Amino acid sequence: MDEVFRALADPSRRALLDRLNDRNGLSLRELGEGLDMSRQAVSKHLTALESAGLISTVRSGREKLHYLNPVPIQEIADRWIASYERGRLATLSRLKRNLEGSTMSKPEFVYVTYIQTTPEKLYEALTDWEFIKEYMDGWGPRSTWEVGSTVKWKMGPEGEAEELGQRVLEAVPGRRLSYTWHTLQPMHREMIGITSDEEWERAVKERSRVTFDIEPAEEASAGVKLTITHDEFDSPDSKMLESVSGGWIMILAALKTLLEGGRRLADQH
Repeated sequence: MDEVFRALADPSRRALLDRLNDRNGLSLRELGEGLDMSRQAVSKHLTALESAGLISTVRSGREKLHYLNPVPIQEIADRWIASYERGRLATLSRLKRNLEGSTMSKPEFVYVTYIQTTPEKLYEALTDWEFIKEYMDGWGPRSTWEVGSTVKWKMGPEGEAEELGQRVLEAVPGRRLSYTWHTLQPMHREMIGITSDEEWERAVKERSRVTFDIEPAEEASAGVKLTITHDEFDSPDSKMLESVSGGWIMILAALKTLLEGGRRLADQH
């Protein structure tokens, strides 16, 4: 957390984060446009932000795209604010994001977090129902996790896991997990505020994909690096993209807490 506070103390770095908040998935050149900073200075600030875990980077062809990663800020809020302002914090975490960069044909949602665990344990936490139900409060996927197998989804603590057309795309223990995402369900309509039947009919047709990449952190002391990419959305205005953005922030924070301390944040207050 010291690195996060040091990174946020610099106004130039905050300006870069604000720019990514307005438009995610920017290249070094795009981030530096209109700023009174040299390309070298921008690169140096981005390195500091990435070291603090406040941004993540993904290669797209010859370019490196930068994404805002608010998980560390969420963790700070959970530690010092959640017990006093839990309701408002939950509202603030549901951030809307326009993730369509100029070099991407479709928008993506990309987060990176570092967890003090092993790749094997992290993969187990992503695939073992006993783990999943802990950090997702009884929601979540169930599968044999073989390529091509069905991924059933449990839509809450009550009821059974449902077949919603999801399939496992990749499953490499300790390294990578990818599966297709379910469509919007009737229970989501009121949650995301769709009143038009025509808009709802368009929204429920959209499929997307989620991928978890696991790799050792650049520094051994940082543990394991987890990159989650939720993509294949139809447009930046996707209702599913809007819906999952805030959800993944909370899920990643709960997963990290469970693996590092064995207790969910909700159990600590």
